[in-house]
Amino acid sequence: MKHSLIILFFIFFSTINSFAGGKVIMITVDGGIGPGTAAYIASGIEYANGEGAEALIIQLDTPGGLLESTRNIVTSLLESPIPIIVYVAPGGARAGSAGVFITLAANIAAMAPGTNIGAAHPVGIGGESDSSAMFDKVTNDAAAFVRSIAQKRNKDEEWAEDAVRQSVSATENEALELNVIDFIAPNVDSLLRAADGMFVETTTGDKILRTAGAEVEVHGMNWREELLSILSDPNIAYIFILLTIYGIMFELYNPGSIFPGVVGGISAFIAAYSLQMLPVNLAGLGLILLSVILFLIEIKVVSYGLLSIGGIISFLLGSIMLIDSPFEFVSISMEIIITATALTTLFFLLIITLGLRAQRKKKVSGTDGIAGEIGVAISNIGSGGKGRVKVHGEIWTAVSGDEISDGDEVEIISASGLTLSVKKCG
Repeated sequence: MKHSLIILFFIFFSTINSFAGGKVIMITVDGGIGPGTAAYIASGIEYANGEGAEALIIQLDTPGGLLESTRNIVTSLLESPIPIIVYVAPGGARAGSAGVFITLAANIAAMAPGTNIGAAHPVGIGGESDSSAMFDKVTNDAAAFVRSIAQKRNKDEEWAEDAVRQSVSATENEALELNVIDFIAPNVDSLLRAADGMFVETTTGDKILRTAGAEVEVHGMNWREELLSILSDPNIAYIFILLTIYGIMFELYNPGSIFPGVVGGISAFIAAYSLQMLPVNLAGLGLILLSVILFLIEIKVVSYGLLSIGGIISFLLGSIMLIDSPFEFVSISMEIIITATALTTLFFLLIITLGLRAQRKKKVSGTDGIAGEIGVAISNIGSGGKGRVKVHGEIWTAVSGDEISDGDEVEIISASGLTLSVKKCG
């Protein structure tokens, strides 16, 4: 009897554990969507699959992001071998723009109270105006893309398209009524309970979720994903552009310094890598390069500061125009732009001042720099005759209108070729 009870208890608890769920991996996306985010989500899916997790939860709070990165994320979600739960949270969070695509692409979509979703109209992406044919193509493409996602996940296709074409938004309650999300959950525990028992389709087959009581493991970014996120920040890309300019210019004005040139060269490659991940306006980049050229020309051309003023204006406008995006998180901070403009102006004014000073400085080498120097006669020099003098350890042929004896100090009047005109000191 005793052994029978033990066996029954064992079977009972085993059955409970089989329904309690194992482990769920959770990652947090908080901010703009970029290459770093896409890499983070892809690695999160890979990690969760390797751990044999019941599902991957993506806690989402984003104003939007780059369309190319969004496409990569959606592909990862649709091709995921494990169930994906996108949870727009905490309260006050939003799934804006790119967040709409990501939320709809999940196997299960949920929102916390006090959140919203929508406004996916691709305004200004890539620099096209609303009336341009190119922008119409971008909008149509985005609308078709979001419709296909909604159809795949059995969500409201009409609302999804309106979110792209008309920038409509919805609260969590409206999204639930419109079949944009599956349920509302105030916290992760309630999310797991609500998802428990739901049927989902993955690339590895159909699955019934067992998430109630599952252990939640938070998976953070690795160093590579952190680096991608940092490099895809427009402010960081801008700083590397400045380091490129400063480093190369220092090396040009001080040949052989090596270190500034190395810093400038490395910064150039990093800046190029960062810019290829961002919506760059080529006109802005061109204005920055033009400003450098104007500053350099100022050294050689007397413009009474006009070229420098033009360089400052060109640099400022180029910096403002450099990143072509309507999103605040994909733009360069005005504080950084103003500071950089002031520092760049001071930097080139210093270079220009040093350059002009060097041009006006008396030459101290060759025949042009020897006039006024003091030497010693090493032979007699008769009036109107020739002799030899030593100046700075060098022996020169000299002529003079004075009678000069061997050993007398002489002052150099001028030089003609390799012959000096001298006079007797004293």
